[in-house]
Amino acid sequence: MSVRIQPSSQVDETADLGEGTTVWDLAQIREEARLGRGCVVGRGAYVGPGVRIGDNVKLQNHALVYEPAVLGDGVFIGPAAVLTNDFYPRAVDPEGRLKRGGDWEAAGVVVEEGASLGAR
Repeated sequence: MSVRIQPSSQVDETADLGEGTTVWDLAQIREEARLGRGCVVGRGAYVGPGVRIGDNVKLQNHALVYEPAVLGDGVFIGPAAVLTNDFYPRAVDPEGRLKRGGDWEAAGVVVEEGASLGAR
């Protein structure tokens, strides 16, 4: 069994995809991301730099997983679910100035083995 990557997806050359993983159309997997065996990355899904994903994880269409997230084995992330990395997501700082990259520290989401987010 090999890795299946659709031609319209973008997978960084430093990403590591486990055996049997499928990446569907328009999905993006960024640098240093690690996906385990048997994962499915749906159409238009996003996996950020350095994200760690276990075996048999399913990211449905347009799910967004930002760094430094960690997903355990068998996790299900439903369609268009967003795992963000800003502990206090705001467009502006307390003085009303537009926030910039240095205005926060990335706070990673950890999803434990077998959890389902965005499921019925």
